[in-house]
Amino acid sequence: MDASARTARSPRRVAVVGVSLADCGRVDEATPYALHAQAARRALADSGLDRSLIDGVASAGLGTLAPVEVAEYLGLRPRWVDSTAVGGATWEVMAAHAADAIAAGHANAVLLVYGSTARADIRARRRTANLSFGSRGPLQFEVPHGHTLVAKYAMAARRHMHEYGTTLEQLAEVAVQARANASLNPEAMFREPITVDEVLDGPMIADPFTKLHCCIRSDGGCAVLLVAEEYVKDCRKAPVWVLGTGEHVSHTTMSEWEDFTVSPAAVSGRLAFERAGVTPADIDLAEVYDAFTYMTLVTLEDLGFCAKGEGGAYFAEKDRLPVNTDGGGLSACHPGMRGLFLLVEAVRQLRGEAPGLQVRRADGSLPELAVASGTGGWFCSSGTVVLGRS
Repeated sequence: MDASARTARSPRRVAVVGVSLADCGRVDEATPYALHAQAARRALADSGLDRSLIDGVASAGLGTLAPVEVAEYLGLRPRWVDSTAVGGATWEVMAAHAADAIAAGHANAVLLVYGSTARADIRARRRTANLSFGSRGPLQFEVPHGHTLVAKYAMAARRHMHEYGTTLEQLAEVAVQARANASLNPEAMFREPITVDEVLDGPMIADPFTKLHCCIRSDGGCAVLLVAEEYVKDCRKAPVWVLGTGEHVSHTTMSEWEDFTVSPAAVSGRLAFERAGVTPADIDLAEVYDAFTYMTLVTLEDLGFCAKGEGGAYFAEKDRLPVNTDGGGLSACHPGMRGLFLLVEAVRQLRGEAPGLQVRRADGSLPELAVASGTGGWFCSSGTVVLGRS
């Protein structure tokens, strides 16, 4: 094919046609590889497609050569792989890369798959909690001062409180609402309702975060299968289309972060909405990374659902956008890089298959548009994906 013909060819549309969770919560007997395989099998069954169609694998966080080892364990020989690792934003960034590859004809079907036994490993003393990500490179200048991941988020939250008057009660309300959503989700790890007072009175982890301001630690896995439009007709269920994506990195050293109250979602979200041809006002629900309560507020601001500094007040509104409908990382599950779970929940909502809280539009119909926005590191990276039913 000559250059002019390639230029004239329209890119293929890309759809999510299979999603699944592996066993989540307390999983003491499985290995991470087993959770990968369980999630992959379930996503493939959800799609109704044959495994031979899969020619792309994206994976991170396991082994030395993540997508190679995972693909071998799954019995796949992909011609396209991605091992991008940018923390919690990994999976939205990978979804963007996979969609681009499929649209360009470099792959036909890409499996995004994740599994982790983070909780079980600590209980079995196979690993310990991380105080830092290392003491080399740029991080060497912060590690001696005790800048753990949670401390960095706590510092950012304090800056937002100082600049905009955000209150501890408003941050606590994020945890309360996440638990309320989880209480309806039979797959959530923690379902017992909590109150603002219970959040505020919990043991201090890193000022201003008490225990319930922080995500839970769980085991679990999930998978998402994306395919080119010509394969949709063979799928078991209606497709959910990838309409637009965006990615952005901000910093790794805190001294290089220009504004603690602005996350990289301010860029990735704008790009995703522009490429999808929609605005935040068009979106029916949002699944955002919530390792800490502050992440939810600032991400909603930076995605454009409310003005900067108004996240706390916005979250208290009764008619606000539904957020983290499964209970999020604060209550449902958080086995590490949780970004892929955001995509699974967004797709389930658009299909009308949510196991717990199911979002409906004002007229009772299913939602049309959803956004999933993952955050990595300490607001170091962001990936945002806009999904739609048409």
